[in-house]
Order: sequence, then structure tokens, then C-alpha cells
Amino acid sequence: MSDVVAMRDVVVIGGGCYGTFYAGQLAKAKAKGKAQFRRVVVVDRSATCRARGELGEAPDRVFAVEEWSAFFDRFLAGARTPRPGEPEDYIVPSPLMPHLMFEWVVRRARQRWPERPVEIAPVPGELGTPYDRAAPDHTRYVSFADWLCPTHCVEPAICPAIAAPRTWEMGEAIGALAARLRAAGRPLSGTALFVCRHHVFGVGTFAVAAVLEGDRIVARAGAGAQPAEVLVGTISSCHGALNLLRIGAARETSDIRRQTSDIIAHL
Repeated sequence: MSDVVAMRDVVVIGGGCYGTFYAGQLAKAKAKGKAQFRRVVVVDRSATCRARGELGEAPDRVFAVEEWSAFFDRFLAGARTPRPGEPEDYIVPSPLMPHLMFEWVVRRARQRWPERPVEIAPVPGELGTPYDRAAPDHTRYVSFADWLCPTHCVEPAICPAIAAPRTWEMGEAIGALAARLRAAGRPLSGTALFVCRHHVFGVGTFAVAAVLEGDRIVARAGAGAQPAEVLVGTISSCHGALNLLRIGAARETSDIRRQTSDIIAHL
């Protein structure tokens, strides 16, 4: 079995210190025969970002000078789930970015249901992580670490910060939270998680296909007339950003039939 990581396009969010490191590591992995990809796309609103100055353009590296939200509206509109055996597109997040994938899902939901309320609500319930803070925009930032993690940690089985086995997994904790919310009577129709994993040479990614599936989860949740909620998270094994998307009840029976028909046709 080949140990070469096969990808198609790899989107690096931000051209600052983190993005420069990630794009550089991807180039090194390819040069050493450990990774294959068509191109790396570094997205930054500055045409003179650090990554461009230090790494420069290359046949397999381009720079998109755009706001992140505008870029993903365009990029994800043309994305598709790969067929079996095809290389996937990936996204490399920045530790300091806002919850971009949730913001994209919200914009999609508001386009899909222009006459229904689509709201961002606080994430309820106890998760049990040592770090748990809610931002003013209702994004809930959680972490199993109550220490300063090493830069670019790949979250191995033995946690380097405590030199002991890592006994936690954020996805499992969120799954348990979702089950408790449903048991308490919340109209939680789905959970969409974009899971970042170490991919190659210290670079963590999540698949574009996971983001597209998250959008489909939201579409299915809102296909009926009743209010629905979807828990959306961009997470790794140790850390996460969570939001709750709330879809209000449909107002008109004709709108329900039309919107449901449109949603099913595109799933």
C-alpha cells in the first residue's frame, strides 16, 4: 500500500504565519514524495501576504486575494463530492479564523428558505471540557486542554503536553451532547461535524466533501414544516468551534411543498 497522501486541491485559509507554515509543509511533503496534489490555494485578502513573500507562486501554488467568505461562496458553489477512488479537495483551517464553514452553511440556509427564520442560537447543555467559552456571535469554543498546546500538534495518542495517553475525543463528546439535547426535547434534527485530522507533515485538514454533506444535513433538517435545529462544529480531537443553527417553521403549505420538492431534487 502506498504511503503517499493523494489530494486534489488544498485550500489554505490565511497567508500569515500559520498559512505560510502549512503551505510550506505541503510543498516539502510533495518534494519528498509523501503527498500528491494538483495545487495549493492560499486565501488571503492581502496581495502582499507573508506566504506570497516567503513562498511565492509556483505551478502548483496560487493565491486567491479575497475575503474568506467571498472565496468560499464561489469555491464551494462549484465543489462536488468525489467519486470513489478520486482524490478529494481539502481545507486547511487557521487556529484563529472565525467559524467560516458554519457561516457558509447559514448563508446557504437563508438562500434556501428566504421566507423562514434562520437564526444562530447559543449551544445549550454541558459538554464537560475544561475550556468552554461562548463568543458574542454565539460560537462556542471548547477544548479538552487546560494547558498551552504545542504549536501544530498532530494530536497523537500520547498527548505531548501531559506525556500521557489522550483519553478524549471531541466528536464523541459532541455526539453525547446531541443525544442529551434530543432526550431533553430539543428539535435537534442533525449534527454536522467538519473534522480536522493530521494529513501530512503536520498539516491538519478536513474534506470539502464533509462541508457539502453538512449542507445536505441542514437541507434535510429543514425539509419539513416544523422548526428544526442542527448542531454544526468544526473540530479536531481536542478542540472545537460549535454553533446551533435554528430553522423556524414554514409559514405557507404551498411554500413547504415547493421548498421540499426543490431540496429533494438537489440531494
